[in-house]
Amino acid sequence: MSLPLFPTQEIGSLQKPSWRVKGTNGTANDDDLNQLKTWYSRLKMNERAPCVISLIRKIRDEKEKEKSLDLSRQLKEESQIFALRFLEEAGLDIIYDGEQTRIEMYEDPISDINGFKFLGLVRSFDVMKYRKAACIARPSFKIPYHLDEFLFLKGKTQKELKVPITGAYTLAEWSYNEFYGNHGNPDIFGLFGSEKIDRKEMAIEIARNVIRPNIKSLADAGAKWVQIDEPAATTYPDEVELVVEAFNESVKGLDVKASIHMCFSDYRTFFPAILEMKNCFQYAWEFANADTLSLGISKEERIGYRILDLFKEHKVPGTIGLGVLNVHTNFVESPELVRDRILYASKILGPEKVYVNPDCGLRTRTLDIAFDKLRSMAEGAKLARKNGA
Repeated sequence: MSLPLFPTQEIGSLQKPSWRVKGTNGTANDDDLNQLKTWYSRLKMNERAPCVISLIRKIRDEKEKEKSLDLSRQLKEESQIFALRFLEEAGLDIIYDGEQTRIEMYEDPISDINGFKFLGLVRSFDVMKYRKAACIARPSFKIPYHLDEFLFLKGKTQKELKVPITGAYTLAEWSYNEFYGNHGNPDIFGLFGSEKIDRKEMAIEIARNVIRPNIKSLADAGAKWVQIDEPAATTYPDEVELVVEAFNESVKGLDVKASIHMCFSDYRTFFPAILEMKNCFQYAWEFANADTLSLGISKEERIGYRILDLFKEHKVPGTIGLGVLNVHTNFVESPELVRDRILYASKILGPEKVYVNPDCGLRTRTLDIAFDKLRSMAEGAKLARKNGA
């Protein structure tokens, strides 16, 4: 598939519309249905709206559990189509479904991996709480847990699809360990310092036994690009080599374009370890959050993007997924600001190295704000093409 210079892409999640969230459990009201009508009109999907509204009302009125679950599944699939059209209309070149069928990036995969048991809710940095599990046995493959959503989306858009999948290191670091022990040391002193050794064993086995089979199932079904998400990548800066090793183990021997997304990290810690990554097509990083143009710093200085100098200095192979949208604010970046950020990166790396995306997923923003930000990003990329070709 031919892509333009500075291809634009979503990086992961979008907020689930209220008609989908409340509709699936039978509590959607008139306000939710009116929002559906407004968005379907905005996205030129008017012809679908009556059927979706009818489906929502059937779920609300259905008393038989089996039928209700099937109707809810249909509504989730409709939200996948909605998300595709949302990103198409915003003007993006590389898309997915905003993770509409997933609970969140940890619970969803852990639920479908052998060897884990959920213990309860804990607080997270970006959502109030998430269900945390313990590893109680050797992690092993159960089902290809993203295959159904990809097969449903395949053929429903002319745009390139990129499948996000939570990485092995994050799954290991966000889990309790009740399986990996003291490695044969019989006395209590053998326990000291073993946490990192245990985490390494867990992460590598998740990568080898779970993530790689999942990616293979997607590739076998026709997926061309898989994005491995590692938000925990720099939780422990001295473990960046393990993040690299887990990535390599996850994609080893597979015929697929593989990238890694790491948000809100100190990327300096990845040098020079990043040079050991094998066949990494793209490094999707967060930049806009740290950019300081709004504080009076000239655009030539662009402090948020200076880490690109290290990327150039070390001659890191692969492309950059350039974060040009701050996902923590409702401020809608102008196309001109997006253009300037793209051109700054282009001068350092060369235009062919630069893909364009938000810093992270936009699920914390309303759909209105997310759409305006993404549309501005697409317009900014067009402006950059005129100046940077």
